[in-house]
Amino acid sequence: MNTYQPEYAASTYPLTDITNLAAQWQELESKADNPFFLSWQWIGAWLTAFQSQVTVIAVHYNEVQLVALGLLVSRNTRRHGVLSSKCLYLHQTGLPESDQIWIEYNGFLTDKEHTAHAEQIALRFIREHLNWDEWVVGAIEESKLNLYCKELNTSSHLLWEAPCYGIDLVKLRNTAQPYLQTLSANTRYQINRSQRLYEQHGRLKLLRPDSLSEALDWFNKIGPLHIRRWGDGLAQSGFANPLFVQFHHQLIKQSWNQFVDIVALELNGMPIAFFYNFIYRRRVYFYLAGLKVEQDSKLKPGLLGHAICIEDYVNRGIDFYDFMGGEERYKSQLGICHSKLVRVTLQRNQFKFLLEQQARKVKHQLFGTDTAASKFRGRG
Repeated sequence: MNTYQPEYAASTYPLTDITNLAAQWQELESKADNPFFLSWQWIGAWLTAFQSQVTVIAVHYNEVQLVALGLLVSRNTRRHGVLSSKCLYLHQTGLPESDQIWIEYNGFLTDKEHTAHAEQIALRFIREHLNWDEWVVGAIEESKLNLYCKELNTSSHLLWEAPCYGIDLVKLRNTAQPYLQTLSANTRYQINRSQRLYEQHGRLKLLRPDSLSEALDWFNKIGPLHIRRWGDGLAQSGFANPLFVQFHHQLIKQSWNQFVDIVALELNGMPIAFFYNFIYRRRVYFYLAGLKVEQDSKLKPGLLGHAICIEDYVNRGIDFYDFMGGEERYKSQLGICHSKLVRVTLQRNQFKFLLEQQARKVKHQLFGTDTAASKFRGRG
């Protein structure tokens, strides 16, 4: 079936006026069904923090109605010492230090009444009119991958994949069932035991910062805890990366107390867990945590803290608690898999990529090297 729609037209232009883009983006956002990572809160902070040379792709309907926006960055890369490639990135820079902020649920911002056609037109324009060898895109929902490959006429190479877990708080609220009762007996026992052991030493309390300065202070206090858990190397804890910290300081400054929710679980006034979340359209996106290291393995500040936060969000009228992408065991213990995210390289049909794919297969056969997706460890 011919899906070409002549009333839709795409165009690109270099970004020179962020103020004008902000107005257009927020107007389109009001008509979209987008995740937090495509809100102007995230995109605006990204542009401010990294100031890359950005190309705007826009799709209009009947010449005047803006129905899709995306921000592209182009970068020349070289790998294996010999393979050069002109790469495109969507809402990323192509620089690992900058991209460690790790956008999830990526894609085009689209008017929800025009999503299907607007995405097709944007992808076809990118295929036919832009100069690139590879498009590195992610983390996108796996369900979008077929559309991207079809419209771009590319093959795909998987770089990263992860299931997404979450909890439907509307369903929980409607059934009036305590959250813990929805969990396995073993997980419920671990949480109850941990709470009982903590409360033998005092009172547990869930708190939020009272000011922007306190919010920034709490975020900074997460850093040493997060580094201890994930490590201070490349692609480990983002707190070891000044650009990661700079970006989130910017995000907190512009979004605290509206879209950014920092929560502390305290025992006798001392924090045992911090949770750094985003709230957008009645959905909580759990981004990262900083947990006290306990000598007693029966004390589980992470499991307990998430359980208490979830009950708190139920009472606050939130609709969904999203752990987002990750294979960590606690996510599958506490939530239900609802989606899958992937980061992929979409490659034009070029001989150099065929050679690279064959070399990768030979390497795997000789050395058993894992050719599947690499695992990202900068969040969690």
